[in-house]
Amino acid sequence: MDSLFRKKSVSAADADGHNTNMRRVLSVRDLTFFGIAAIIGGGTFSAIGNACYSGGPGVIFLYIICAVACGFTAMCYAEFASRVPVSGSAYTYAYITFGELFAWIIGWALIMEYSIGNIYVAFSWSGYFTNLIPGIPEWLTTNYRTAHQAFLSGIPGEGLTAWNIAPQIAGLRIIFDMPALAINILLTILVFIGTSESRNLSNAMVIIKLAIIALVIGVGIFYIDIENWTPFMPNGFNGVMAGVSAVFFAYIGFDAISTLAEECKNPQKDLPRSMIYSLVICTIIYMVLALIITGMASYKLLGVSDPLAEIFKIKGVKWMLFLVSIAAVVAMTSVLLVYQMGQPRIWMSMSRDGLMPKKFSEIHPKHKTPGFATIITGLAVGIPILFTDEKLVLDFTSIGTLFAFVLVCGGMLLLPRNDDAKVKGKFRMPYVNSKWIVPAVTIICAVLIIRFTPDSIYLDKSNHEYNIPMIVFYVVWVIMAVLSYIKSYSLIPVVGLLSCCYLLTGMGWTNWAMFGVWLVIGLVIYFLYGYRKSKLAGRV
Repeated sequence: MDSLFRKKSVSAADADGHNTNMRRVLSVRDLTFFGIAAIIGGGTFSAIGNACYSGGPGVIFLYIICAVACGFTAMCYAEFASRVPVSGSAYTYAYITFGELFAWIIGWALIMEYSIGNIYVAFSWSGYFTNLIPGIPEWLTTNYRTAHQAFLSGIPGEGLTAWNIAPQIAGLRIIFDMPALAINILLTILVFIGTSESRNLSNAMVIIKLAIIALVIGVGIFYIDIENWTPFMPNGFNGVMAGVSAVFFAYIGFDAISTLAEECKNPQKDLPRSMIYSLVICTIIYMVLALIITGMASYKLLGVSDPLAEIFKIKGVKWMLFLVSIAAVVAMTSVLLVYQMGQPRIWMSMSRDGLMPKKFSEIHPKHKTPGFATIITGLAVGIPILFTDEKLVLDFTSIGTLFAFVLVCGGMLLLPRNDDAKVKGKFRMPYVNSKWIVPAVTIICAVLIIRFTPDSIYLDKSNHEYNIPMIVFYVVWVIMAVLSYIKSYSLIPVVGLLSCCYLLTGMGWTNWAMFGVWLVIGLVIYFLYGYRKSKLAGRV
């Protein structure tokens, strides 16, 4: 049993980072731009519409909650990145603190964040791209699953049109999203070629999309009708929390910065700064955009895949439609680029540890990138584009990322205090003793919950249908309060862990079922290959 939790030492992980052959070309500005590139994309131009539709203007509170959860988590990532400046992100951090089994689970979950998340972004990218380039046949702009469902339901629209006009080979209709597939192939080639080339393109795209978002805000503010902000939470706080998958999806990506540690000029200083800078900038942008679009149109009209274009269409500002489509294409291209860079580096780290075949850790002799892992990432994104759809992958992505964040915060609690914390240039997360704060807040909140929201443990009280995720959250909260008192944990990772656990309560049973199936598949692969091939095998 102990062999399942064998741990990698900090010194061994650090040695991996120093022995790399990758080029160190990224500055703090480059990393911050990569963070913004990853965060402002599908969440801004697509998922924000679904969030506003379910929560109304009050969705800004959910953005704040997610920002707080991500902010505290980012502090944990930042200290890990400063102490262990290697590629691998949460996977490496879990290996050091929780052991190999949890590290594998996190690495497997991160595939959901990067590869599967990129499928959703590719679909959204395609939608905006086809607005700019009209005339492409519907069977080349629609995914097969959507077209088939439209055929079964008989609902008119692009999906049904694609099904009816699609060419056939041996009775099989040829329907696939060609723009989504094409952008995946092009970016895979770019990431394969080199980090410098990817950096230059990413920086340019970030500047363009921030300029156009500023224009959207500047123009949109003159079309706000404050009547649209009443009621502020039309579906109550439950409606606000219903958008957690969409809102949290908007934030995933800042952790992708940590996968670039071995290509940073000064990772111990620049990684922490860039994470926090990008998170703060993007949170402000999200909140302002949410208020703008809910002020311009009723929240009931925003449940569409292209909400920023929709609000200007409603207001008749046609010239903005073109600019919004350009911004969306640029923004989501940058997201695709960063995710496509992050996934191969996760696999590279897992391969170094023996948990995946050696081929995944090979560095291309000319381009100095993990070439084979990059190609496999392109296939992992490209193939599902042919048979899945947007909603499935959106729900799938957020829960895996939140799970990874919970373990990063928990891992920070298990990591010994930093002995070299005063070394110049290294980030140190501020230590605030949670011994009295967390227990006191827990008692106060328990009284308030019992007094004002005693039914929060139910989904349907009349049928005695319990809200199991919420009950589990309350149990975790109490356990963390007791451990905080006993062990005097640092407050920041405790709050980060509890915030992410709370966001997990907003996930539906479908999300949990999909995550469970994904986890089982990953564990089967680990026990068939990784457990036996691990470099730590036989040492415990």
